[in-house]
Amino acid sequence: MWNIEEFTEAAGITVTALAAYVDESQRGAAPVVRRRPPRELADRLGLRDLIEKGGMTPDSYEDFLRTFLAEGTRLHHPAYLAHQTASPDFPAALADFVHGATNNPMAVYEMGAAAATVEFEVLRWMLAKVGFPAGGGVLTHGGSLANLTALLAARARAVPDAWDNGVPGDLVILAPPAAHYSVSRAASILGLGQRSLVPLETDALGRIDVTRLPDVSGKRVMALVAGACATGTGLYDDLGAIGAWCRERGIWFHVDGAHGASALLSERHAHLLDGVDLADSVIWDAHKMLRTSSLAAAVLVRREGDLDAAFRQEASYLFYGDQGFDLINRTVECTKAELGLKIFMNLAWRGERGIGDYVAGRYDTAHRFWELARRRPGFDLPYEPESNIVCFRYGGADQAGLRERMMRDGSFHLSSTELNGVRHLRVTVMAPATDDRTLEALLDEIVAIAA
Repeated sequence: MWNIEEFTEAAGITVTALAAYVDESQRGAAPVVRRRPPRELADRLGLRDLIEKGGMTPDSYEDFLRTFLAEGTRLHHPAYLAHQTASPDFPAALADFVHGATNNPMAVYEMGAAAATVEFEVLRWMLAKVGFPAGGGVLTHGGSLANLTALLAARARAVPDAWDNGVPGDLVILAPPAAHYSVSRAASILGLGQRSLVPLETDALGRIDVTRLPDVSGKRVMALVAGACATGTGLYDDLGAIGAWCRERGIWFHVDGAHGASALLSERHAHLLDGVDLADSVIWDAHKMLRTSSLAAAVLVRREGDLDAAFRQEASYLFYGDQGFDLINRTVECTKAELGLKIFMNLAWRGERGIGDYVAGRYDTAHRFWELARRRPGFDLPYEPESNIVCFRYGGADQAGLRERMMRDGSFHLSSTELNGVRHLRVTVMAPATDDRTLEALLDEIVAIAA
């Protein structure tokens, strides 16, 4: 049984330490990233002794937590500009704390009625936002599982007997080369293999060229995948034109909106998703621009029955009688965390408008970086950003080397990607603390390191 006094003391220590950590991070008062080698870090944290002997107390926990928090990546830091991972808001953190104690695996309704009901309402809100009033949905642990689930629904529509009889060898998926790697991975998991992926023609920046969509006569197209927005560049495909093309040909239209669907909450940016309502399925990650901690991703389908058809399971210990509120028949996962609670808590605290202002603010900051960088000699920016992602190069320097130097110093955390086979640095603005001073300091440091 829990020692309630010990839990209360340890929880207090946790809240105090995390509050100090986030405050220090937001002020930029510590390195944005630390990467000690695992063996050295394991010794520093005393992991082996604690695993083998136990014996942690509130006092030793406080020391451990202080060291643990100092030896990672600070997503609240103004210099965190790397990957598409949320700088989580505190209401979502509270939801994680609640789930950690209650542990209601609510894919089976009787195991978490309140959590399941919260997920139903969150999904209803998301379905309305993408224009699927009669649709259905489910939350999964991440966008990769979400893409897999949506493509399972597409497979069930194209080949209803595939669950029992396997996949015919002539199915294909149309997708741009810039599609998230989880699409390619899903093709092999689904039994289609990499041969099933037909790359779509794109412009120089990787967006689907709607004037060169392929002749699909004689092909069994399971789905076409478009990006909203592309993971590497943050640029949006023309969903309206692509969706109309798919409608004319009866092709399942899947929109990977993992990162960019949150622009629907910003009045100034929602137009980037014009045509999303033509899709048959959409995924939308909350652990990116809805500021929840990892992981929480939505699979949304236009016709609710399509999601119900994706899986066909038999398990006498779970599936029996009328269990009308279970979500387990829509997911790969059997045990599923209370994911909707994280999204709900952020909405309940900040409101739809508040989260929309956050999205707009990050998009604006990225555009500001583009404006500042293009004023300086030596910086090459191949496109004007549409989201909070900007790709750029500085002179003829080793771009990966510039990034590594900044990470080694802990001054800035950037990522990088290739455009047309050329390595670029990549800024992804996630933290509300990132401002003009941060951006100017980043540009100064790049110039200094290259020199």
